[in-house]
Amino acid sequence: MTGLRERLGRYGIWRPARMVTPALAAGLEELGFGALWLGGSPPGDLAAAAELLAATTRIIVATGIVNIWASDPRQVAGSFTRIQERHPGRFLLGVGIGHPEATAGYARPYDATQRYLDALEAGGVPAAGTVLAALGPRMLRLAAARTAGAHPYLVPAGHSRLARQILGPAPLLAPEHKAVIDPDPASARALGRERVRTPYLGLVNYTSNLRRLGWSEADLADGGSDALIDALVAHGGPERVAVRLGEHLAAGADHVCVQLLTAPGADPMGAYRVLAGAVLGR
Repeated sequence: MTGLRERLGRYGIWRPARMVTPALAAGLEELGFGALWLGGSPPGDLAAAAELLAATTRIIVATGIVNIWASDPRQVAGSFTRIQERHPGRFLLGVGIGHPEATAGYARPYDATQRYLDALEAGGVPAAGTVLAALGPRMLRLAAARTAGAHPYLVPAGHSRLARQILGPAPLLAPEHKAVIDPDPASARALGRERVRTPYLGLVNYTSNLRRLGWSEADLADGGSDALIDALVAHGGPERVAVRLGEHLAAGADHVCVQLLTAPGADPMGAYRVLAGAVLGR
């Protein structure tokens, strides 16, 4: 994966895999985004990624993330190899441990992640083709040692500063960050809070990480304080959103995976076009 930073560019789009079509992927590529991150634990056959790669020519497609408890690493490795043969250098495999609330038998996640990475390596997946969902120091160090880098989710820019210190200068750091293009703080926060509250403020991985970053129990209660929502959801006019997303880059991130939140029924491409104008100058 030579030149991964350059090929990813500074901004990509994070979107649940079930909400991405080939036409949407092609549109995002045309707008100039460097990567499309498929959320919602896409299955290990990687069929969704393969379909989107076939519909595009340049954009990198990444998983954000394949859940190690749900997808057999041998199947994932085989799928990775087939995709790389067909679309060399255009697929990035993000893997992670998911959440104990959603996984029966969730135990010793660090050890399980080590074994999963071992199995991927044995199946021919290079470390340079993988990133690890990592929040805390131990997982960040594992990401630096065993993969191309880290893909943290639901983190403020301050986490990127700490993550870069732990990772060191070489590994990729590609955090997800939510955004709402809306100059009205009340309506923007309402949309952002809805997405943050359910399910993330009910998942221990995320709440533990936010506490570690200094957020209080009061900040985590009742759907999140305004200050917490403002830290996790960039909102305002396009220029203001661009400034907020850029805080991750200033803190040490290489690439920001933007999860753009829009009102139900809104045309996502229209909102992505506005975002591209703000962050890419398109």
